[in-house]
Amino acid sequence: MYRSTARTLVLFLALLLMASLPAGCGSTLPSAAEAIPSPTPAPGMPNPAAEAEAAGACGGCTQGDGACAQCGAAATACPGCTQGDGACAQCGAATTECPGCTQGDGACAQCGAATTECQGCAQGDGACAQCGAATTECQGCTPEAVPCTNCAAAHDTTLSLFATADFSGAGVCALCHEGLSDQAGADVSLTTTWRSTMMANAAKDPFWQAMVSAEVARMPALQSVIEAKCVLCHMPMAETQAEADGQPVAAQDGGFFDAAHPLHQAAMDGVSCTLCHQVADEALGSRESFSAGYTIDTSTEPPDRAVYGPYQDPFAHPMRMHTGFSPLFGAHTGQAELCATCHELYTPYVDAQGSVLGEFPEQTPYTEWQNSAYSGAMPCQACHMPQAKGGVVISTMPGRLGPREPFFRHTFVGGNALMLDVLEGAAAELEVTAEAAHFEATRALVVEQMGNRTATLTLESAALADGTLTARLSVAQMAGHKFPTSFPSRRAWLHVTVTDAAGQVVFESGARQAAGTIAGNAADADPTAFEPHYDVITAPDQVQIYESILGNSDGEVTYTLLRAAQYLKDNRLLPAGAEKAALPADVAVHGEAAGDPNFAGGSDLVTYQVHVAGASGPFTLSAELLYEPLSYGFVREMQAAGTELAERFGGYYSAADKSPLVVATIKPAAVK
Repeated sequence: MYRSTARTLVLFLALLLMASLPAGCGSTLPSAAEAIPSPTPAPGMPNPAAEAEAAGACGGCTQGDGACAQCGAAATACPGCTQGDGACAQCGAATTECPGCTQGDGACAQCGAATTECQGCAQGDGACAQCGAATTECQGCTPEAVPCTNCAAAHDTTLSLFATADFSGAGVCALCHEGLSDQAGADVSLTTTWRSTMMANAAKDPFWQAMVSAEVARMPALQSVIEAKCVLCHMPMAETQAEADGQPVAAQDGGFFDAAHPLHQAAMDGVSCTLCHQVADEALGSRESFSAGYTIDTSTEPPDRAVYGPYQDPFAHPMRMHTGFSPLFGAHTGQAELCATCHELYTPYVDAQGSVLGEFPEQTPYTEWQNSAYSGAMPCQACHMPQAKGGVVISTMPGRLGPREPFFRHTFVGGNALMLDVLEGAAAELEVTAEAAHFEATRALVVEQMGNRTATLTLESAALADGTLTARLSVAQMAGHKFPTSFPSRRAWLHVTVTDAAGQVVFESGARQAAGTIAGNAADADPTAFEPHYDVITAPDQVQIYESILGNSDGEVTYTLLRAAQYLKDNRLLPAGAEKAALPADVAVHGEAAGDPNFAGGSDLVTYQVHVAGASGPFTLSAELLYEPLSYGFVREMQAAGTELAERFGGYYSAADKSPLVVATIKPAAVK
């Protein structure tokens, strides 16, 4: 049973609490334009702005009179200011120049930051004072003000306060869980670190949205199956609520993507607080719990709805009173089995006619972890939710609470720096609730983890004999699962270069190209082909790429998830402790790597034989291990679907910095 009064109670109490808190609690930082309010003159004191307005002069400029450039009549408001549209009071014509260019407020039209000089006019350089980006014309001088080209601070970053019968937005939780610091003084506020992660933006991820639309476009008869499967983990609160209420589950065509849908806000809050913390410890780690088989109690009314956390004896009263949830200890919140409910994913696959043939292990990091040396010792949270320094007072209410530890930071560190950049760049359009500083902090964590705690690269030996340079490179991976893992668009590869005494390149394998392709990679040149695994590399067009390649039921390469029936290649680096020959079928090695004795649990040894006859030494060998979350093949196939969402993402991808992350390098070695 669900009563509308339940959801109303949650929202009412949350809003009541927010109104009673000091300004800024649970809210985003003010923009530069909001940070210093305009002073209000005391009664009886002169008020120049009011006098100017009464006289019909410019209502916001400190200098110009706001005269219309066409007829000379006074304008009713400052041309271009936020207070008015700048139209001439007499003839309606727009003004053509800024009154008081060198002294005008010149506010950035996107972020509101004040600039020191008129944006783009001859007198100034047009730099935004907040982000430094140059604009192409004066901000506020024409009706079509050009937005700041770099700053992403103008969009609304208010966290959602939605409330349904069983869920509430992250903004409700932020009322008490913001303003947290660890013993080192670092800000460890839960929603501050969460809001710029891929978990928070699971529903807003434009690549995911584009993939859903592309899969449906290829198999329109299976739209309901595709969308129901995808929203289980990307829009889990909306999906669970719809199921509980007996309502249809859909993404497109009036579904959760539609802003008018009653569960749209719940959907767009992604993987949020009241989803993960309501998952009960029921059958976790079993096959039935995978693929979003989590259990959430939707029968209990507020304030007795259970939310689980890692601490014994929580002080429950404030949460029960203000949110309708009752905190309980749940050891499973610190265990890998909780993460596996979504990250261990099996998807249905079909033949060319659309008939469902079975299920495919699309993402299996939990099973990979189970077959590693880390199983039971280091759960997912150890790396992806790193601990704060010392104890943390986990709530600002009431004020007498003591610190708790360990405190797992909600950073959810992964490897998808590309998508973080896309989300930041299109923040307003995608309605993300993170600001540039949040994204930069999350990206820094991603770069640090990928560059320092993912894999190492070692030059085992290098020698020159009979015109051939022979080098042996060893890759050792440190992750508790395969690297790369999960979604099959991810790939890592070796970029190896040999130069002669003059610095000229005589050999290069794995060079990155601007379009997002890898030189020599068969898959990037031909969608029906793929690069094999190598034990020995002898030519520049041979590249060691650690990846999974999907095959359909006819044995052909496919980038359509619904057609994925098998792995034609899977040489992703195994975690330490994995026994290649004994791995379960769902995480087995496929292709040439299965028979390569130098490809084993935790490492791969690759030999390069470079013919340098005719070149002058000594030679310099350089090598690096690179990573990207989105391979060119997936983007190419998705864009070919031609949907609106696919084309939108294609635009984001074309404009994005597609530079791969550097995972590991060797010191350039001289070979004589």
